[in-house]
Amino acid sequence: MSDASVSGSEWTGKTGKSWAHEWQRTDRSFGPLTERLVAAATAEPFDHALDIGCGAGEISISLARMSPASQVSGVDISEELLAVARERAADLPNAHFTLADASQWIASDRRPDLVVSRHGVMFFDDPVAAFSHVSRQVSPDARMVFSCFRERSENLWAQELSSVLDVLPAPADPRTPGPFAFGERDYVTAILEEAGWGALRFDAIDYGMVAGEGPDALDDATSYFLRIGPAARAIAAMSGEERDRAISRLRTMLESHRKGDRIELPASCWIVSATLAR
Repeated sequence: MSDASVSGSEWTGKTGKSWAHEWQRTDRSFGPLTERLVAAATAEPFDHALDIGCGAGEISISLARMSPASQVSGVDISEELLAVARERAADLPNAHFTLADASQWIASDRRPDLVVSRHGVMFFDDPVAAFSHVSRQVSPDARMVFSCFRERSENLWAQELSSVLDVLPAPADPRTPGPFAFGERDYVTAILEEAGWGALRFDAIDYGMVAGEGPDALDDATSYFLRIGPAARAIAAMSGEERDRAISRLRTMLESHRKGDRIELPASCWIVSATLAR
């Protein structure tokens, strides 16, 4: 899950620290999606991969392990998340992590022939400019594979959080940079084509976002939502009985999605594939 309306300065501060602290549970929440994304990204061999918004490094690390002769460059704007990524990849000489905004990142002589991102591309202030810049940094035969949430109306987890907390309205413009900015297929198509990408493919992926598991799955899920994501931001602004009621409603909603020893929330995403059209 992603934080809505998070500025760059927040990712470099408190929000980035929270996500860095929660990298294991965040990787778990994306589990089934990650498998599909990595499979799509590695469907063809690559020499150098650029991982946009690499976070704590799971995708970069997977690619580096699967292709030890290839180079993987992960970029993110959170130094806290990058510190985790570097520690996790300490035994991978072909994985490198850089503090940078992908819309300004400059490639070395070994230009990427693969661009990948797990939910890291929906936050560009000017997505056409960002993807155009990336297109100028990659090799002429580059491929791109990224995941993003589909529209808010298709993501039950977001709808239910909004209902439970009653303080998380959707932005007036659904294309505002944030978790659901790339939900509309036609909108994303127009962005990528204007930025020089073609042969577009959209695969709809529905999966269970694992929020908690084990004998204390409900407590696990509750503590996770109180640490990161839109619920954490909303509840942090509350106090006293209002906060207690909100947490109680959150727990009731989460319990309704129990499947054995897991709490799984329905999530709907795109895996978008493209090639450079030049």
